[in-house]
Amino acid sequence: MKLKLIVALVSDEKTDVVVEAARAAGATGDTIVTSVRGGGLRPEKTFFGLDLAAKRDLALFLVAEARAREILERIRDAAQLDSEPGAGIAFQIPIEDAVGLKTQIPTILEELESEI
Repeated sequence: MKLKLIVALVSDEKTDVVVEAARAAGATGDTIVTSVRGGGLRPEKTFFGLDLAAKRDLALFLVAEARAREILERIRDAAQLDSEPGAGIAFQIPIEDAVGLKTQIPTILEELESEI
C-alpha cells in the first residue's frame, strides 16, 4: 500500500477542526505535537523580548495515497489556510515504507474497496 504523510502546522485553536476534517475525509489516526514555533514571511512582533506569536501545533496523518489529496484539501478548508493570512500550512510527503499499522490496515483497505 502506498502511503503519504500529511503535515499540518496550525494555531492550537484550529487543531481540533483540522483533526475532525482529516478524519471525516478518511484519516484513521493522528499525532499532535503541541507548542511548536515557526516563522513565515513576516516575523511576529515581540513586546520587550516576549514572543507574541500564537501557539502552533503540528498535526501528522499517515494516510493511504489514494485519499491524501482529499484529506489535504479538507484540512485547507477547515483551517482556512488559503484565505486567512498566517493560518498555517499543510503539505504531504511520500512514505517509502512503514510498520506498526497492523490494526489500521484492515480499516483503510475496507474504506478504499468501498469506493472502487
